[in-house]
Amino acid sequence: MSKLARSSGLAPFRIRNYRFQWPADLLTSWAFEMETLILGWYVLVETGSVLLLTLLASLNYTGTLIAPMFGVAGDRIGHRDLLVMMRTTYTVLSATLMTLALMGQLSPLYVLIIVAVMGLVRPSDLGVRGALVATIMPPAQLIGAISVSRTTMDTARIAGALSGAGLFAALGIGPAYVAIVGLYAISTALTFCVVAPAKPHPASKRADGARWRSPIRDLREGVAYVWTTPTMRAAIWVAFLANLTAYPFSNGLLPYIAREIYGTGQTGLGYLSASYAVGSLAGSIVLSMTGGIPVARLMISSTIVWYAMLLVFAHLQSMPAAIACLVLVGFSQSLCMISLAVILMRTASEHFRGRVMGVRMLVIYGLPLGLLAAGTLIDEVGFTATATLYAAAGLALMLGIALHWRADLWYLRAPANAN
Repeated sequence: MSKLARSSGLAPFRIRNYRFQWPADLLTSWAFEMETLILGWYVLVETGSVLLLTLLASLNYTGTLIAPMFGVAGDRIGHRDLLVMMRTTYTVLSATLMTLALMGQLSPLYVLIIVAVMGLVRPSDLGVRGALVATIMPPAQLIGAISVSRTTMDTARIAGALSGAGLFAALGIGPAYVAIVGLYAISTALTFCVVAPAKPHPASKRADGARWRSPIRDLREGVAYVWTTPTMRAAIWVAFLANLTAYPFSNGLLPYIAREIYGTGQTGLGYLSASYAVGSLAGSIVLSMTGGIPVARLMISSTIVWYAMLLVFAHLQSMPAAIACLVLVGFSQSLCMISLAVILMRTASEHFRGRVMGVRMLVIYGLPLGLLAAGTLIDEVGFTATATLYAAAGLALMLGIALHWRADLWYLRAPANAN
């Protein structure tokens, strides 16, 4: 029985801290998805502007520019404490939106302002939670733990998209936000229940005994560490490319695609978002139960499939066909992102994990850049041409990355492919 537990996808739950962190991450991800869908639909309906829709989506990622400093903070004060503070911030800001909505004072301008503030913190959540997982889990269970952790986003996107669309359509934005605030509050409490591990090393202390050193120095060390490690540098480039050219069509543009391409409403938007998440969840489950995979090869192969599916998606006109295609898109991106996270956490020294994940979050800034460019291009040349351009460019650049770093990513003897 114990052997079965160790080999199954449930093995990470044998660790007490993981039993608290996983549901906390789940509820946070659920709230993220509900909030993104509800506010995107609200702004699109109120303004009718795809450019403002892409601006709203971009504001969710303004904090990527300061994400490395969150990594420095996590290495200094502990990833658990930092995560508690971040999730308290989400609760307060969502409660502000809830109050404005219930009072009938909500407007697109207020939404943009509050989302911009939340966007300073929210992009770093994934990196901080990943660093915390790597800290509380034994190395032998890292792939399984990260894969199961990834299911929090996948299941949340299914349930969050459908429930968010349903609540918004049935009750309006105010009551829907009551549920979002509740999810954030419970998530914060569960995160606080994680027993904070001892800090891996006195990152902020000088060798000569002085108590503190400059956070900027810590940041420079983290960036230099990533840049001078070929495997990590290649993985970071893959992450930037995916955020710039692939994620805009599943993160931010789905409300436009649902309304303008397929002529559907909130419910149809929920189905599109949920189908992507179903594929992503399937990928997470498959990888959590599979061992001995050369993860760098898997990252390359799944990214290529991801772009190929986006090329197909760009030319579909049928809603059922789009749903089926998004399942495959979600499946391949899940394999790519889990493999990428495992590569970074395996390669990084323990006392650099926060800063490595901070640099990883920094490259998410490619997403708002891609979204804003896509909004402009769609107005000029249309959705199909824009999506085709993005997917083709991403595919070509990914092949270039695989070729340039083939010794570090493709060869079976490379450390990134070690079982």
